[in-house]
This record gives sequence, C-alpha cells and structure tokens, in this order.
Amino acid sequence: MRDLIKIAWRNLWRNRRRTFITAASIFFAIFFAVCMRSYQIGTYNHMIKQGIEAYTGYVQIQNADYFDDPCIDNAFEPTPALMKKILSDPNVKVAVPRIESFALASTGNLSKGVVITGISTEKERMMSNPEQKLVRYRMTEEVINSLKKVLQPADMEKVRQNSNASFTSASDLKVELGLTDAATAHVLKVAKINSRYLTETDDGVLLSDRLSKYLKAGVGDSIILMGQGYQGVSAADVFPVRGIVRLPAPDLDNKVVFMTIGKASAFLSLSGQITSIAINLNETDGMKETQAALNEKIHDGSLSVKNWEELNPTMKQQIEGDNKSGQVFVAILYLIIFFGIFGTVQMMISERIREFGVMVAIGMKRGKLAIVVTLEMLFLGFIGTASGMVASVPFIMYGYYYPLKITGSMAQMYIDMGFDPVMPMAWFESYFFLQAVVVFVMVLAASYLPVRSILKINVIKAIHGN
Repeated sequence: MRDLIKIAWRNLWRNRRRTFITAASIFFAIFFAVCMRSYQIGTYNHMIKQGIEAYTGYVQIQNADYFDDPCIDNAFEPTPALMKKILSDPNVKVAVPRIESFALASTGNLSKGVVITGISTEKERMMSNPEQKLVRYRMTEEVINSLKKVLQPADMEKVRQNSNASFTSASDLKVELGLTDAATAHVLKVAKINSRYLTETDDGVLLSDRLSKYLKAGVGDSIILMGQGYQGVSAADVFPVRGIVRLPAPDLDNKVVFMTIGKASAFLSLSGQITSIAINLNETDGMKETQAALNEKIHDGSLSVKNWEELNPTMKQQIEGDNKSGQVFVAILYLIIFFGIFGTVQMMISERIREFGVMVAIGMKRGKLAIVVTLEMLFLGFIGTASGMVASVPFIMYGYYYPLKITGSMAQMYIDMGFDPVMPMAWFESYFFLQAVVVFVMVLAASYLPVRSILKINVIKAIHGN
C-alpha cells in the first residue's frame, strides 16, 4: 500500500498544470461555500442576538394564560422559591423579572402607543443592559446650525449626512462622521446630551431613541403615560425623562419606555407581581432541553415556560425561509462545482488512457490501478480542501470582528424587518468543517465513473488510444 501511495503522489506532479487546475476548482468550491455559509449563519446569529438575547431572552416564564392573552391581569408573583428553582438549572445564565404592558405616551399634541417595560436596573445589566445603549450625542437641527460657524464646508457636509443621528459613544461618532480631531472636538461639545441610567428607586423613565424623536422629548422633559392597570384600575402619571436608549432592533426602538420595576408595579397597581421572567442560556443549543427541565422543576399549572421560537414565530419563519434559500443556492454552487471536478477528472483519465493500458499490459492489476487513481483524487481533494479552508480563515475572522455594513435599499429592507443593516460572519462552528466534508465527498463521487472505466479497461484499445 505504501508503494501505491508513493506512485499516486508522484503521478500528481508529472503534470503540474493539470493538478493545479483540479485542485483550484476544489479550492474555490470550499472557499466560496464556507464564506457564504459563514455570512448566512452569522446573520442569523446576529438577528437572534438582537431580537432575542438582548431583549426577549431564549426562554420566558409566564402566567399560563399570558401567551394567549397578554394583558396585565395575567401577572404572577416571583417568589424566592421560584427564582431559586430557575437559577438552579446549570444552563441558566441569567434570569431577570420584568413587567410589560401597553400605554399611550403623550407630549403636547403628540401621542403614540408604547410598551412599558419595568426592569430591575441592576439585574437588567446582565440581560439587555440599557445603560450600555444610552445615547450620549445627538445631531439635532439645532446642533447642526450651531456648527456652521466653526466647521469647514467639507466637514459640514459630513455632519449634514448624519442629520438626526444618535451615538452611544464619542468613538462611534468619530468613526461615523470621519472628521478631523479638531472638528470632532467641536461636535462632541455641542452634541452631548446628559443621558443617565435609572437607579432602583428612580421615578423617571428611559425612552427608546426613535420614540423620543417622534415625541420630541429629550432628557429633562416629561411625558404623560395613560393606560389600564391591574384588574381595570386606571393608570396615568407624569414621568421625567432621565435618558435616551438606542435599541439595536428598530421595531423596539420605536416604542419602548423603560422604568424601574418598582415604579411600573406602582403605576399599574400590580402589588409586586410581574408579567414574565426572561432567561438567557449558557448553551443555546440546549434551549428546548432547558425549557423541559424548567417545566419539570416549576411543576405549577398556573405558570408556563416558552422558548423564543414560540414567543417570536415571525423571526423564526424569516430565518428558516432565508436559510432554505441559502441552502438551495449552496446546493446549486455544489452542483456546478461537482460537474467541473467531474469534467476535469474525465479529461485527466482520457489523457492517460494509453498510460493505463500500458501499465495493465505489463502486469499492473486493474484493482491496484484503480486504487492509485482514487488516491490521486484523494490527494487532490485534500490539497484543494485544506487550502480553501486555510484561505477562508482570515476572511471569516475579519468579517466576524468587522461586519459588512449594508447600504441603500437593502439596508432599508433590513431596518423594516427590525434588524441592524449589518452582515457579520459566524465564528468557526460545525458549518466550517461540514462544507469541507461535502466537497470531499463530491471528489470521491466524481472518481466513481473513472475508476469504473479503469476496472473495465480494454488493453488493446487503450494502447491504441481508443
């Protein structure tokens, strides 16, 4: 067997051009398949992280009737015993209590339906972490007008392109505007707003960014909230705005009002009850197993455990639909590459038919000759597969740390669906090695007919090149 391996390896380099062409076709198949699949899976993970991990949670515990009738009357009490059972599960990373209800927010002549979210300000840092998303700088019309006197026309054009934009940090503003340090210093000075996070006893609220723009309410202003509390009690009050929060999902950014869980409980007359416990997991692949385990631990007919797929079926359908279309595209790519590899192999066999005939004529067994050709294809497959995987590594790492930003109409489509217009690449997971396995199997499949023809070779015709 060692001699056959040696012969196969030497045969590869007798015709270097043919070897490089065949290996290159496998290389590009691996490279494009891995990179495209990485973009797909990375985008799905980003969607889930934005809409699920950063707000809803992978699992939620609710009143058994809340899913079908999400009203404030279907609240429950988060007893210490219940929280202890939840946190005892090894896959539970964090569990945070929340109150969610609907109300009408009003400022002057403007009003809009909003989602009131009562949070434990300390625990929420481990979940959605609104403090990290506080808007620190805003490019309002007043800010732009005040900058006309100090900035050059070229710098002013960049500022106008970001009219009404919000930034959570000075570094984000600097990168987005692309101004000189001196010009950036002027912008930071006049665009700064004094957003601050809520304390546990705070009576103020945080407004999501787009909502605050719609209501024209900034830090220091007040908004009126009117709604219905527990068991039909009227709920109405005036709340000072402590800060503006820029949520990554535009759909949420249009309607969320954060307040402390104590203030929300008092406003809605809940007397310490909550509407849900949002849970993030250590291992997301075990979501359904954790859901079943929590159901068993709680063992309470008045409560139910729901996963994000049940809570947000629209997102699940979007991801599944896009995933299927991506798989079809990859399958078409594989089909094209397969016939490319198959054609190259057939060409290689046709060029060497006289060589094979001579080798069989001088005593080489057909079976051993077929093994040699198969080994040649395995070597070619390994060279092309390994080089394709190695070449894709820097692209995946760059796309993971520096996601591709989408612009134009495609960006608007992403925003309309409720996601940031970016396409990050997924880190190295099972998909990375699966593409290599698929292409390697294709190489073996492409070798079948050539090997079969070698086993049935007619020595006389082969020697005459027929």
